[in-house]
Amino acid sequence: MKHTISVLVENKFGVLARIAGLFSARGFNIESLAVGETEDPTVSRMTIVAEAEDERVLDQIIKQLHKLIDVITVIDLTQKEYINKELAFFKLPKKANIKDVFKGLPCEVIKTTDNHIIVQVVGDRSQIHEVIERFKEIGITELVRTGVIAVAV
Repeated sequence: MKHTISVLVENKFGVLARIAGLFSARGFNIESLAVGETEDPTVSRMTIVAEAEDERVLDQIIKQLHKLIDVITVIDLTQKEYINKELAFFKLPKKANIKDVFKGLPCEVIKTTDNHIIVQVVGDRSQIHEVIERFKEIGITELVRTGVIAVAV
């Protein structure tokens, strides 16, 4: 099962490495990781998405996260109501019928050059995957994605 974990941490050097180390030491792959300052520049929020087949080990990781000195709070959002989004930029070849591919998708053209169109997509993971599949038809020149960000409702 995928878990979305929100971690508030002190915005200090090395915190990210220590937290990622807890997951890797126990064989958990971090599928998505997004980190950014909060309204308080001394505090950052980490949103971590990880697959956990063994709930017991994930519970242990969460308990160990709580013990780290730079960690303020840890919340497993998976058991709560929350909103999550991801941002993706697509560089696509400029083609005559490209606007037809955008229909019904959460896309916004943010830059057009002689050869390419840069498209921004904001959505949940399933929407991003749907857009990727649709854009594969016309050819994706480049794709850049953020990690998932999430907030409890």
